[in-house]
Amino acid sequence: MTKAQLDMFATQEDFFPAEPASYAPDPDRVRRKLDAVLQDLRRADVMPWDRKARAFHQLVFPQMTNALPAEEASQYRLEFQALIARLI
Repeated sequence: MTKAQLDMFATQEDFFPAEPASYAPDPDRVRRKLDAVLQDLRRADVMPWDRKARAFHQLVFPQMTNALPAEEASQYRLEFQALIARLI
């Protein structure tokens, strides 16, 4: 077999890289998404989501804030909780 033919086949290292891929969220993108959720809640006079959507946001919103500095994350979570409490 020639070198070109051998290159057609994957090696063990191709399937299991030494370093796993890492993901670092973009804080600006996270802020935009969080702000959009808060804006929906601020505008609402009644809960804008059904039970399933509300459960989703109550789970995901706090997790998303973990991509931000601690003080800023805390402010987002406090406002989110206050708005949810106002609407339920």
